[in-house]
Amino acid sequence: MSSQTVIEVRNLNKDYVMGTVIVHALRGVSLGITRGEFVAIMGPSGSGKSTFMNILGCLDRPTSGQYFLNGSDVAQMDDGELAAVRNREIGFIFQSFNLLPRTSALKNVELPLVYAGSGAKKGKAEAALERVGLQQRMHHRPNELSGGQQQRVAIARAIVNNPTLILADEPTGNLDSRTGLEILSLFQELNAEGRTIVLVTHEPDVAEHCHRIIRFRDGRLVADEQVEAPLDARKEIAELPVQDSDQNSN
Repeated sequence: MSSQTVIEVRNLNKDYVMGTVIVHALRGVSLGITRGEFVAIMGPSGSGKSTFMNILGCLDRPTSGQYFLNGSDVAQMDDGELAAVRNREIGFIFQSFNLLPRTSALKNVELPLVYAGSGAKKGKAEAALERVGLQQRMHHRPNELSGGQQQRVAIARAIVNNPTLILADEPTGNLDSRTGLEILSLFQELNAEGRTIVLVTHEPDVAEHCHRIIRFRDGRLVADEQVEAPLDARKEIAELPVQDSDQNSN
């Protein structure tokens, strides 16, 4: 395994027992993702992509096979070790933002640092919010922020521990087109800084902003292709008609 390999899965299988029926959610999936890649995971409902992402995020365990994260076989770790890996190595971003509603943006971003017992929490959280362009909104609660701003808070929370891997599950799904492009532009900037990002999406145009598209069907990996010329979200935003701009959306 190369020192540049962040993720390597070997013959990954996941079965669920539903009464007397066994559902084969993943069937012998093998792949690798190297440091600094920006990868989209696609597939219809029931294809296995959500199960695969849950295993990558250490939220579920495979029935068989191996999953190496930074060279460590996380499939063999106990629950406490998995929790530590989730907090230290992985940043999560969700479609529904998953922010604490009665807590400021700053306090939401501090949460991973609290769980990690990290020092200088406020300073690190402020720096993460500044990185996503929310230095003027640090003390606002989620209900005082637009959808795009809430997703930026979620991104700041995901990067505050400087994780090895960022997992994003339909991160533009609840956003209008322009705001979605702004979030994709931010992902592209973070990736250009060297961050490894794996993004689940149903939308082909979202996937075309990534460097690589992995497709699942019926629990199997059926396609793994490079995107020759990824779309540039920043250029797309610049080409939008002025009247489509909503200054409060981002």
